[in-house]
Amino acid sequence: MQDKIKEFFNYLKIERGLSANTVVSYGYDLSKYKKFLEKKGISFKRISEDSFFSFLEELKKESLSEVSISRTLAAIKSFYKFLFSEDYISSNPLINVASPKLWKKLPAVLSKKEVEDLLSLFEKRKDLFAARNLTILELLYATGMRASEIVNLKVSDLHLEGSYVRIIGKGRKERIVPFGDTAKTILSSYLKYWRERFIRKDRPTNILFLTRLGKGLSRQILWKMVKKYGTLTGLSKIKPHTLRHSFATHLLEGGADLRAIQELLGHSSISTTQIYTHIEKSRLKEIHHRYHPRG
Repeated sequence: MQDKIKEFFNYLKIERGLSANTVVSYGYDLSKYKKFLEKKGISFKRISEDSFFSFLEELKKESLSEVSISRTLAAIKSFYKFLFSEDYISSNPLINVASPKLWKKLPAVLSKKEVEDLLSLFEKRKDLFAARNLTILELLYATGMRASEIVNLKVSDLHLEGSYVRIIGKGRKERIVPFGDTAKTILSSYLKYWRERFIRKDRPTNILFLTRLGKGLSRQILWKMVKKYGTLTGLSKIKPHTLRHSFATHLLEGGADLRAIQELLGHSSISTTQIYTHIEKSRLKEIHHRYHPRG
């Protein structure tokens, strides 16, 4: 379990960009949970809901506040969500355990102009890595892919004539997502002029995006790349997932149906997609406040 906790911490720091203090708090919560499992002789992969509720009861006996218990529950649920997304477990044992009744934090979203500013960084650059990175950023925004999905994308998953991509998402679920003419042009150029220059003769591969050594990109490399270009544009808090959020929000703003957005994002539940309706409402309130004479 300890090795998986370490991987989880790297994910929290690198991909989610959480502060050191937050990661330390998660570590404290998971340490308590690990001790409970060891004391009861229970595998973290096979814990039942009843056993987990026994753990929560022990926390209550320690006279911990509701906020502390809620944080611990959120940390452990997040850990299991990570394990499931990485295929370390075949099912999430806490999937039906209710999350703390706390306000959901709305995800960060770029405006359409901020997306244009980000992608326009590459207009005057024609080098190898600029071509690769522009293609990645364009495809992230054009399709709403997750970081884990784009780094595992294969050339054979692309269908340029039909302007769509086959994506293998969470739980090995497959979905088809179309992309527009701009993404098609950039992808075609990358495949025709640039990708082959990343390939090593001793390491043939079908992976679409590669490092200078001819290996597939890791999510850490992707995260750092997005962060770098975001900083150059003045978007210091941008992450790969920010482009996914922006993809969904801009579709909703343009009048797209929520069910269609759910399918494009690969969400198993419409409730996950509904967070974007809250973003849209918050933007409407901001516009009303800024421009209405009595706002």
